[in-house]
Amino acid sequence: MGALLEWDQRLFTRVATARVPGADPALRRLSHAANHGRLWLGTAAGLGLVGGPAGRRAALRGLGSLALASFTVNTLVKWSARRPRPLLEGVPTIRRLARQPHTTSFPSGHSASAAAFATAVALESRRYGLLVAPVAAAVAFSRVYVGVHYPGDVLAGAAIGAGAAALTCRWWPLRPVLPERERPAARAPALPLGEGLVVVVDDQPAGAAVPEVPGSRARRLRALLPGAEVIEKGPGDDFAELLATAADRAVETGGALGVCGGDAGAGAAARAAAGRGLALAVFPAGVTDRFALDVGVPDAEDTALAVVRGEAVQVDVGVARAGTGEDTWFLNEFSIGPYPELARLRADLEQRRPAAPTTALALVKVLGSARPVEVNVNGRPRRLWLLLAGNGRYVPEGLTPAFRPRLDDDLLDVRLVDARHRLARTRAVVAAVLGTLEHSRVYEAERVPWLELDGVVGTDTLAFDGEPRPGAAALRLEKEYRALVVYRPARERDEAVRETGGAAVGAPRRGRGRGRRLPADGGPSA
Repeated sequence: MGALLEWDQRLFTRVATARVPGADPALRRLSHAANHGRLWLGTAAGLGLVGGPAGRRAALRGLGSLALASFTVNTLVKWSARRPRPLLEGVPTIRRLARQPHTTSFPSGHSASAAAFATAVALESRRYGLLVAPVAAAVAFSRVYVGVHYPGDVLAGAAIGAGAAALTCRWWPLRPVLPERERPAARAPALPLGEGLVVVVDDQPAGAAVPEVPGSRARRLRALLPGAEVIEKGPGDDFAELLATAADRAVETGGALGVCGGDAGAGAAARAAAGRGLALAVFPAGVTDRFALDVGVPDAEDTALAVVRGEAVQVDVGVARAGTGEDTWFLNEFSIGPYPELARLRADLEQRRPAAPTTALALVKVLGSARPVEVNVNGRPRRLWLLLAGNGRYVPEGLTPAFRPRLDDDLLDVRLVDARHRLARTRAVVAAVLGTLEHSRVYEAERVPWLELDGVVGTDTLAFDGEPRPGAAALRLEKEYRALVVYRPARERDEAVRETGGAAVGAPRRGRGRGRRLPADGGPSA
């Protein structure tokens, strides 16, 4: 230990007394800018504003990791180590901070925050990670250069920060920017400039937290695909009727159906498109677009690129068959109990408290006021707090899964919380906090090809893709294997842009309006 401390002291002396031309004022200002995480808060704001979906995820994970690292360093580690700060005798006056820190030296909080933020950003986006990493490294180096930390303090802080970023994946798993690309390609018409595409747009889809400027989404789609026919939903219009009319028109033109209206809109459009043999173009609306993200079209430009090139994939559709012969489709999940509120609350918490175990917080609030539901599952009486049947395998395990790696596995992902166990709600919350819910006795999960439900007592409504529907006496949940063709680019948009020198994203439009355009080119046991 003595040898390590001696090496740490010698290395500090060499760095603190080194002369790097032009570095003195720059590193001092950079070190000051990182006080209280101000530098990273500003960086997160920039990523959120201009970074698109990946930038927003990177910003949220970065802030969450920073908060976790800061708490660990300042609350737990510093006051147990109590290492004195280095002496400033050999540090030139020009590089010293105007106000010297008064806390203990080990570990470096600035380094922990910098490493946490940079690592978290890199986990979500390598491109943004490469931009942030040099700044984070400079902040860490500056703490030794200005004389307030030993190199060992910086290395320990960086290790804690990187560990905090990795730990966030336990509660908030990484979502691939574009899911598995080895899915079998599907035949879909290539529509140069969107000719033949009929898109129905809902500017105020369910789940929108902030009202959208009327017509803004429609204008964006017309700029991307000037040849497409865009139909906007008015205040008194029936969305299902608009979709049916649009689908019939797409059949006449030999084109495709498009929708921009969140998950609820995508679900309604899926039935209209598949029933007429049309490919579906899903344009994210910026609210509840889990299906679009799982398909692999995180932005409207991705969908537009796939439409122009005729690139698509086949996906499964979940079907709930009632005893009356009426079928209800779902693209994401079917649920009994408070799952829709649980998912909505978790998403809201992730926006406000990205470092917190949001699943546990949501469970505390939702299950605290919920009532158990009695239902026969494949003929077996069950008493449940919650039942979820996802259209495809969700990741990770738990009650609020984040995403699906693929959408054509022909399986339902069934998850439930058994209310018959003692203190089932409390045990579910504790397991969610510890990240061990998949090992809890109150939690069950299974992938099955079908599921039969009847005798539901305790609720009058069921939920399809988070939308409540009247209950039914009996339901059989099944899959329609690869029943829907959805536009999805074969390559990431950024990759296509690099290979075509920018042409894949489009050139400025001339003539009417402004914008950018794309070029032609046996039964389960649950």
